[in-house]
Amino acid sequence: MRKLIFVLLAALGLLGRPARAQAPPASRASAASVLLANLFTTYWEDRARLFPLAAMAQGDNRYNDRLPNDQTQAFRQQQQRLYRRYLNDLLNIDRARLPAEDKLSYDIFQYEMRTRLDGLKLNTWMMPLDPFFSVPNTLAQLGTGTGAQPFRTVRDYDNWLARVGRFPAWADSAVANFRLGMKAAVVLPRVVVQRMVPQLQAQVTADVIRSPFYGPALHFPPGFPDADKVRLAAAYQQAIATDLVPTYRRLADFLQNEYLPQTRSSTGLSDVPGGADMYRYDVRLMTTTDRTPDAIYQTGLAEVKRIRAEMEAIRKRVGYRGSLTGFFNYLDSNPRFSPYQTPEQVLNAFRGIQARVAPNLARLFGRVPRSPFEIRETEKFREASAVAEYNRGAPDGSRPGIFYVPIADASKFNVTSGMESLFLHEAIPGHHYQISLQQENTSLPKFRRFAVYPAFSEGWGLYCESLGRELGLYADPYQRMGALGDEMHRALRLVVDVGLHAKGLTPEQAIAYLMANEPISEAAATAEVERYLALPGQALAYKVGALKMSELRARYEKQLGAKFNLRAFHDEILAGGAMPLAILERRMDAWAGRQR
Repeated sequence: MRKLIFVLLAALGLLGRPARAQAPPASRASAASVLLANLFTTYWEDRARLFPLAAMAQGDNRYNDRLPNDQTQAFRQQQQRLYRRYLNDLLNIDRARLPAEDKLSYDIFQYEMRTRLDGLKLNTWMMPLDPFFSVPNTLAQLGTGTGAQPFRTVRDYDNWLARVGRFPAWADSAVANFRLGMKAAVVLPRVVVQRMVPQLQAQVTADVIRSPFYGPALHFPPGFPDADKVRLAAAYQQAIATDLVPTYRRLADFLQNEYLPQTRSSTGLSDVPGGADMYRYDVRLMTTTDRTPDAIYQTGLAEVKRIRAEMEAIRKRVGYRGSLTGFFNYLDSNPRFSPYQTPEQVLNAFRGIQARVAPNLARLFGRVPRSPFEIRETEKFREASAVAEYNRGAPDGSRPGIFYVPIADASKFNVTSGMESLFLHEAIPGHHYQISLQQENTSLPKFRRFAVYPAFSEGWGLYCESLGRELGLYADPYQRMGALGDEMHRALRLVVDVGLHAKGLTPEQAIAYLMANEPISEAAATAEVERYLALPGQALAYKVGALKMSELRARYEKQLGAKFNLRAFHDEILAGGAMPLAILERRMDAWAGRQR
C-alpha cells in the first residue's frame, strides 16, 4: 500500500519538489488518467508476484523459481486484501474526468476486482483439483521443456529446480483442503476423481531418466558448460526421485484410497452445501452476464431446435431417407469420411485447412498477429482427458501459439465431424488471432493485455466458426454438417450444464440427450458430461458469447447498411482485448455511432 500511495502522490505532484511557475497546471482529466495508469501498473506488479505461473505464461520470467502455495488460507486472505485495496483505490479516482478509453479500462478493472472478491467468499477451495486445470497437470506440461517454462540458461534450469522443490508443500495443503471438504460434504463427483487418478499415476516412474521431467536434462542448449550439465543432470534426477515422483504418488494414493470412497455419486453442484451459490457464481463468471441459469437453459432449448432444423434440411438435401440419428450414424460409420490412419495424417489435415483459410483472411481482418503459430499433437500423459485446445504464445514471439490436438486414434477423426470449424475456433482466426493481438497490443494496460474472459474468448472462437464459408471452407453439405454439429454441441451445453448443476439432470440423461441431438459416440458424450461436472459453468461461455457477437453484427449491418464494413467490425472487436460482454456492447455501440 505504501508503494501505491507513493506512486499516486507522485502522479498528482503532491510530493515535495521545486515548483516551476512556467509549467501549466495539469487538467483534472490528465491527473485522473495518470492516477489510473499508475494504479494499473502497481497492480500488475503485485499480481505477477502473487501468481508467478500466470506471469511466466505472459512472458514475465522474473519469478520463475516460485510456486506459491495457493491452497492456504493465508494465500486466500492475501488475495482478498489485494483486490479490496485496489478496488478502493480505483473508486477514489473520478471516473467522470477520464477519457473514453480510460473509462473502459476503469469499468473492466472494477468488474474484475468485484468478481474476484465474490469468488473468494465461496468454499470451492475445498475441491482444489480437477482433471483439466491444476498445478500437477501444469507442472507436468512445463517440466518437459517444451512449454512456457524457459530452459535456455543455467539460471532457467535452477529456477525450475526451485519451483518443483515447493511442489510437495503445495500438495500437502491440497490434501488438507480435500480433507476439510470431506468433513463439510463439499466433495467432487466420483467420476471426476476417477479421471484424475490415472493422470497423477502417469508421472510415477521408477526410472527417473524416462520421466518427462528429465527432458530438459536430455536437451541442454548449445554452449552449456560441461560442469553445469553434470551438476544439473544429477540435480534433476534427485528432484524427480525425491520431490516429484513421491508427491504425485502421494496425491494419487490419497485420491484413490482415502478420498474416492467419500466422493458423491450425485453429480451437480446443487447437491453440495452452498452449491447453488457456487453455480450462480460460476454462471456469472463464465458468461460475464447476470442471466439466470434458467434463462440460459431456455436459450439452449431454442438454439437446439433451430440448429436441428438446419441439420434436417441438410439430411434431406443429400437424399438420406432415414432419421437424423441414423444420418449421424451414417456419417460416423462410412469409411469415405474417415481417411486417417496416423497422427501425422490428422495433423497434416489441419495444416491443409490452414492453407485454405490463409488467402481469404485479409478480406475479413485488417489486424494480423505477429506471433508464430504451430499445430502439435497433445502429450500422451494427458491425452485421455484432453480436448483440442490453444495455448497462447509469448508476447514477444519467442514461443509460438500452439494448437494442441489429442489423437488417441487417428481413424476416429472424421472429415464431417467439424475439423474445419474446430480449426477456425481454436486456431485461426479464433483463439490465435484474438489472444495474440490482445497481448501484442502494448497500448493496453497489462491487466487488459492478458485478461481472460471465457464469454469473450470462447464466444469469439465460436463466432469464428460461422465465418467458414467466407473463409473458403464448408464447401459441401457434409462439411457444413460438421460445422452445424459443432454449433449444436455448444447449444446442447447450455441445456446439459444447467440441467446437471441446477435441474437434477442425471449424467445418464445428459448423455442420452447429447446422443439424440448430435453425432457423438457414447464414450465421447460421457467424457463431455464429465467435463461439465468438473468445470461447472465453463461450457456456457461459448454460446452466450457467440450469440452476443452475432447479435452485434446483425444490429450494425441493419443500422449502417452500406457503411457497415465487416473487416472493420472484426478489427474493432479485437482491438480492445477480452472484456465482459456488457462492456463490449457499449464499446461496439460507440464504434457504430462513429461509423454513421
